[in-house]
Amino acid sequence: MECEEKTVVTDKAQEDIKDGLSILLTTDEDDARPVYLSGNFNNWATQDRRFLLQKVAPGKYAFRFPEDFIFPSELVYKFTKGDWSEVEIDRYGNKTPNRVSKKTFGTQEEHVPKWRKNWLPYRPSQLPKVHLISEEFEIPQLNKTRKVWALLPHDYETSTEHYPVLYLQDAQNLFNESSPFGNWQIDKKLAVMSDYGIGQIIIIAIEHAEKERVLEYNFGKTLLGQGEGKKYIRFIADTLKPFVDKNFRTKSEREFTGIGGSSMGGLVSIFSGLIYPEVYGKLMIFSPSLWVIPKIKFSFLDFFEPMDTKVYLYAGGDESETMIRHVKKFKKRLLKRESIRERMKVKLSINMEGKHSETYWSDEFPKAIEWLFFSDKEGDI
Repeated sequence: MECEEKTVVTDKAQEDIKDGLSILLTTDEDDARPVYLSGNFNNWATQDRRFLLQKVAPGKYAFRFPEDFIFPSELVYKFTKGDWSEVEIDRYGNKTPNRVSKKTFGTQEEHVPKWRKNWLPYRPSQLPKVHLISEEFEIPQLNKTRKVWALLPHDYETSTEHYPVLYLQDAQNLFNESSPFGNWQIDKKLAVMSDYGIGQIIIIAIEHAEKERVLEYNFGKTLLGQGEGKKYIRFIADTLKPFVDKNFRTKSEREFTGIGGSSMGGLVSIFSGLIYPEVYGKLMIFSPSLWVIPKIKFSFLDFFEPMDTKVYLYAGGDESETMIRHVKKFKKRLLKRESIRERMKVKLSINMEGKHSETYWSDEFPKAIEWLFFSDKEGDI
């Protein structure tokens, strides 16, 4: 049973909420994060300051709808701490159903036992199925082999669905608990996301080349010398993707196919997406090593017909003195041509506290997945 505790508010708060429909919220698990209302009245936006609750006491919040608010026939909503990764959950850590109210005046009393934090905790039953495609997948373009993994939706074996696909670099740091630099925890994040309808995706994780990682991820002649990125890019598009589409239930079209990575993996993913626009419709670029190509040019895009593309671009303010400046300049140059600007959506996410590490890329991963692949979803989130 949920807590039956009644809310007691200050005289000022009571005065503020006495008219119209008021919501009085209590929570057992309080912290400094603000609380927002998100629902069918604001397109499920999670940081809409118009629907920010007022903290009236420890664990107690209040909100009054404005007098000119136009109520839908049925108010459907949830409480969040500003993001779906920080949404309300029940006392056992499970997803809660949407809240529903038909009131347009009076008081609606609500209670939240717990909140998610960075998409955790997760249910083990929802973990993706980790499938080793090959210990030595052949890369004919480089005359090498590589370990390649597939993370499949938890119910892949019992469903008949086809899924979008995201190709990610640096598999060693994505879900390996013994990784020396930590990992993105994408398996755990996908487990939680599946509860919210945004985890039905196949991740193809390609291990890097250890000592030759920089060589393979380096595109052309740069400050790091002559790289083999062009050959590596061709491997994913011309060899690996056809294999994946043949052996797994994928949605093979470009609008359902993405590529991404961080640091040098982010850099090679940029060029993968731009050189193969007919293959990739979604790019997940975290902290790209743009310093390697300080005068990056996109004149080669003049030879391509612009196609609808979504780019999620992330940078941390505590990575280097130039990271944010480089990323902003990259976005500006990328969208310089009007024909590209009309077809390409770029979401720039900046965390001023973010460092160049797996911990911060892990935080950003679910947000990027949601925006790139599932941002048109509404309802029971």
